[in-house]
Amino acid sequence: MVSQQDGSAGPVAEPDKKTLRKAIAASAIGNATEWFDYGVYAYTASYIADAFFPSEDPTASTLGSLLVFAVSFLIRPLGGMVWGPLGDRLGRQRVLATTILLMAGATFCVGLLPGYATLGIAAPILLIVLRMIQGFSTGGEYGGAATFMAEYAPDKKRGKYGSFLEFGTLAGFTFGALLVLIFEKTLSAEAMGDWGWRLPFLIAAPLGLIGLYLRSKLEDTPVFRELESKGETTHETKTQLRDLAAFWKPLVLLIGLVVTLNVVNYTLLAYMPTYLEGQIKLSSSDSLTLIIIGQLAMMCLLPFSGALSDRWGRKTMWWISVIGLFVLAIPLFKLMGTGFGAAILAFAILGLLYVPQLSTISAMFPAMFPTHVRYAGFAIAYNVSTALFGGTAPVINEWLIAETGDNIVPAYYMMAACLIGALALIFTPETRGASLRGRGVPGVDTLPEPVGK
Repeated sequence: MVSQQDGSAGPVAEPDKKTLRKAIAASAIGNATEWFDYGVYAYTASYIADAFFPSEDPTASTLGSLLVFAVSFLIRPLGGMVWGPLGDRLGRQRVLATTILLMAGATFCVGLLPGYATLGIAAPILLIVLRMIQGFSTGGEYGGAATFMAEYAPDKKRGKYGSFLEFGTLAGFTFGALLVLIFEKTLSAEAMGDWGWRLPFLIAAPLGLIGLYLRSKLEDTPVFRELESKGETTHETKTQLRDLAAFWKPLVLLIGLVVTLNVVNYTLLAYMPTYLEGQIKLSSSDSLTLIIIGQLAMMCLLPFSGALSDRWGRKTMWWISVIGLFVLAIPLFKLMGTGFGAAILAFAILGLLYVPQLSTISAMFPAMFPTHVRYAGFAIAYNVSTALFGGTAPVINEWLIAETGDNIVPAYYMMAACLIGALALIFTPETRGASLRGRGVPGVDTLPEPVGK
């Protein structure tokens, strides 16, 4: 095998184990930084509401904070349309180095931004601007990190290695929750509301710098370098988007799958603290403790679930998750309302049922597109669906509960999302073990080798 550096058009050597571990770390740290931001914002939503949206009506104040949470998601499709094509033209590594800087920088600035009492209406406006920058950068971060991870991983172990990206997701959420919990336990309520809630946001700066360092030390993925060495990458965005339009079916299917993924994800991980405090009447500390315990359990299971997907297939894992969540969502949300111990058990079971989806994202979603449009296809479809059904999940859940008076509305919402995902799953090809190389569609043009061969 030859490398890209000699200028010849041929296969690029597979990375050694040391390089593979660095690629996993570089992808995971960026993802952890991204979800650290979303986690910290979700877990400090009540403090942010008081600082930037003061109101005599607590519900109105909370909704204002949640709407700003959703704003960053509405800008994500634009980020996907910009960063995705750039990643397919210039390479995954260059774009990921840029997105992590923007993302971490904007998060850091949220921690420094004066509140409404100091800046008046300018405070929430500037908060919205920073959230938009975060959303724009995230529009390229997640699709790029998943693509980077998938293209570095061996075909037969893509599920196992890809699961570590989602390990980073939960690590970011859990680290954010843990920091908020520590500050709540060590600071007075007055200090926490005044300035303590800002401290976790400031941690984003060193996290971003670590991620940038790791990513800058790596070459681009072997799959991309091989395509580039053959002169088969696209050099114009217009041509690239026209090429992507030919793959409308995987775009539509991915949007449907992401509806399920994100409604469950943001209901369980982002909205749950607000739900537990507002509807179940748990204290902020108890709700964070519950979330931390549940997420740590999920993190332990992710590599095993990813490895199982390499044997059983991605679709099998998804069917287990979708059917389990649809059947058990209502009973588990009812159980959650009976007490703290029951809430821990119910959340843990919901998390366990979600793990088969979460653990297979990096192995399954990038494999739905050929190399020359993979980053753009993933980023655009994923972020369109996330904008509509991900960041809006906390707002929709809160609004529906207020309108209906039914505090298990999140269970109904998750069930409806599972039906959409199940329909998309029927038509999604199995890509376990399929090669991601070249301009063919994995699992369709590039068939997998038998397991164990």
